[in-house]
Amino acid sequence: MDEEEEEGELEKDEYVVQKLTDICYGGIDRKSCIYFKVQWKGYGPEEDTWEPIENLSDCPLKIKEFVQEGHMRKVLPLPGDVDVLCGGPPCQGISGLNRFRNRDDPLNDDKNRQLVTFMNIVSYLRPKFVLMENVVDILQFAEGYLGRYALSRLVAMNYQSRLGIMLAGCYGLPQFRMRTFLWGALTTMVLPKHPLPTHNVVIRGGAPNAFTQSVVAYDEIQNPTLKNALVLEDAISDLPKVGNDQADDVMEYLVKPKTEFQRYIRLSRKEMLDYSFGDKTGPGEGTLMDHCPLRLNKDDYERVKRIPFEKGANFRDLEGVRVGPNNVAEFDPEIPRVYLESGNPLVPEYAIKFRSGKSLRPFGRLWWDETVPTVVTSANPHSQRILHPSQARVLTVRENARLQGFPDYYRLDGPIKERQVYELLC
Repeated sequence: MDEEEEEGELEKDEYVVQKLTDICYGGIDRKSCIYFKVQWKGYGPEEDTWEPIENLSDCPLKIKEFVQEGHMRKVLPLPGDVDVLCGGPPCQGISGLNRFRNRDDPLNDDKNRQLVTFMNIVSYLRPKFVLMENVVDILQFAEGYLGRYALSRLVAMNYQSRLGIMLAGCYGLPQFRMRTFLWGALTTMVLPKHPLPTHNVVIRGGAPNAFTQSVVAYDEIQNPTLKNALVLEDAISDLPKVGNDQADDVMEYLVKPKTEFQRYIRLSRKEMLDYSFGDKTGPGEGTLMDHCPLRLNKDDYERVKRIPFEKGANFRDLEGVRVGPNNVAEFDPEIPRVYLESGNPLVPEYAIKFRSGKSLRPFGRLWWDETVPTVVTSANPHSQRILHPSQARVLTVRENARLQGFPDYYRLDGPIKERQVYELLC
């Protein structure tokens, strides 16, 4: 019903927009467009729904009211109102894990267009400071086209700019995770510097040759005293043992913290002075949440149980695999193919063929003394090392959240927790 017809009693199956209360863009199982949260006349807040803007074409006054109210509350800022604009445009279009990247025209890939949108927002709002985060591939893919584009846009808008490549492990996380950070500042402001490392982590490549000078590090003549790198044992050795079929995502800690990192990560929201949740209270003292893994199917669980509990173990240790010339894994012709109870092979074809047989990642077991690789989108062990050092399972949601630096009082909601935690920023 449009706004001119909303007076009077409602007929059956008739709905009138009372007020628009929130706004977002797209979402899970939604198309890519603007959505408004609608409060319906005669219904309570539990009946509010998210509606695409095209469904509200008869409600221009309601949209105008929403915009005006947002402006008064400074929810929708105007040019000159913003101090800092932070963002991380989605990286799927440039990530090395994407085999279908558009190398010839990266900005013509819809997955990369949000980088353009981000810079357009900078151009419109003119914030005092800009901070953009992205994967290192933004400097490597297509000769760094997208990274150069972002930097050139800031410079063209008369922003001072500084590019830095930083490793999470260098700042106290037990995860390697190399990322690109781009600072921008108006000429009337002081351009921030990237913080220098606090922990001694050996850099294992990853920085593009043309941008090696952008890795944030001390000068060669400096000799700083750095803390030891954190490893997997520092992060998760205090957590209870759980199985592949662990269903209960609320339990109790069984032991006290064993390391400084564990003592910190187990602090309460109040102890961390974290007020980002408003008046919401955190979990009770001693309560551990989300300590359950992605449940593997029967075949994968059988494979994981046969991976040795030792450092460096992976699918190559399964029966029927040998390592040929040039460190390429292949099926051993002298050993009959081993099959699981389901009839599927113990060693799947995809493990042998992954990265032309040279990868050690499929069904790879992490070890206690490692600063772990980057936590990626999925907990699936088919193409990454994510098996627990001493248990027949992948790392749990809580274990991965700790590797990302999230305190234990953070709880993830919804049916895709495993994916949520891997896509979070550390």
